[in-house]
Amino acid sequence: MKKSRGRTCRKRRRKHLRSCMDGVNCSHKLEYIKLKKWLKDRGFEDSNLRPAEFRDTGRGVMTTKALQTGDLIISLPEKCLLTTATVLSSCLGEYIMKWKPPVSPLIALCTFLIAEKHAGEKSLWKPYLDVLPETYTCPVSLEHDIVNLLPQPLRKKALEQRTTVHELYMSSKAFFSSLQPLFAENTGTIFNYSALEWAWCTINTRTIYMKHSQRECFSLEPDVYALAPYLDLLNHSPNVQVRAAFNEQTRSYEIWTNSQCKKYEEVFISYGPHDNQRLLLEYGFVAIDNPHSSVYVSSDTLLRYFPPLDKQRSAKLSILKDHDFLDNLTFGWDGPSWRLLTALKLLSLGADEFTCWRRTLLGDVISARNEQQTLSITAKICHFLIEETQHVLLQISQLKRSKEKLKKHLALVEALRLEDLKILQKSAEILCNLNMATA
Repeated sequence: MKKSRGRTCRKRRRKHLRSCMDGVNCSHKLEYIKLKKWLKDRGFEDSNLRPAEFRDTGRGVMTTKALQTGDLIISLPEKCLLTTATVLSSCLGEYIMKWKPPVSPLIALCTFLIAEKHAGEKSLWKPYLDVLPETYTCPVSLEHDIVNLLPQPLRKKALEQRTTVHELYMSSKAFFSSLQPLFAENTGTIFNYSALEWAWCTINTRTIYMKHSQRECFSLEPDVYALAPYLDLLNHSPNVQVRAAFNEQTRSYEIWTNSQCKKYEEVFISYGPHDNQRLLLEYGFVAIDNPHSSVYVSSDTLLRYFPPLDKQRSAKLSILKDHDFLDNLTFGWDGPSWRLLTALKLLSLGADEFTCWRRTLLGDVISARNEQQTLSITAKICHFLIEETQHVLLQISQLKRSKEKLKKHLALVEALRLEDLKILQKSAEILCNLNMATA
């Protein structure tokens, strides 16, 4: 009797572990039943993919059969895709066509999403809209207190992103007003800033790249967006490879895997070889142990270890700027980047070595002193960034206790900073070994 009960407990435990590892199937949820029916009516053949909730990644997709390299993951018919062609064939089309100066393809799609969401039950796209996130975690949607906890180069880009969206809203207000005949309510209340921010985030985080021919009714910005219902539930992993493109023969957007995936596991696709700062900026998440991740060194941090009295300082900075060596200076899993070391080598040139600056940019060794000073300053910058990151992580842990509402957003920045800390500690170790080798 005891043996039997032990076996049952083990089975239950295995089953529980598998559900944790593989995720919980969500196919039975009403919103997914409605979405699947809606897609089927538009020609989508049901595949082996099931919507599911996963402990580490949240909402995603599991497979009910093992996937091999070269397998087709999903094929979504053109009729299921939301593009500018969809917008032009709606009641918004005539307003877009006559508006001058022409709106951008991005604004056309944002306007369509806001209008359809406002239409509620009357919208033909309701089953898709119902599974879209209500809120996003891109920096444009984060509170100022959270944005201030981001690394300086990312913080700068986050503020630029906010400015972009705000300017987009301000420049589109007159166009939104022109749509008044289509609505009983005032367009100012429908097409408000938060509605545009939500629509912009939806497009920025979820569209697939699909080139469309240029239309006169749109501005000259590239028309390369397509929203792909169901397909956009697939999460990113930096460790998988896929082929994705619109198939002209089948008139479907297809994704083929170049990786294997076990039965009942989450199916991942790749959004590209992006580091975590780019993933957070564009998509609102970070990938743990991301091989593409980097810690960026700002020009302010770069210069803090060089004497301001150096007579050649401004000339050195001009050279770095002219040759594009003041941006994308990084620490990675394999230590300081060649670009960072090159910039520091040039800044470390002695007065008698300055004429060799061209050779420095080509990677030549100028002197043992220059090499040693470069490594020493690189190590100092690395330790400075470690201390700064640890200080921010302490701030985050204190805020998590006092700001319950911001816990999700704080956890996101914490994940980014913890990954940065691991990279910097690894870089410090590499630099220590290099210093010992050259001492």
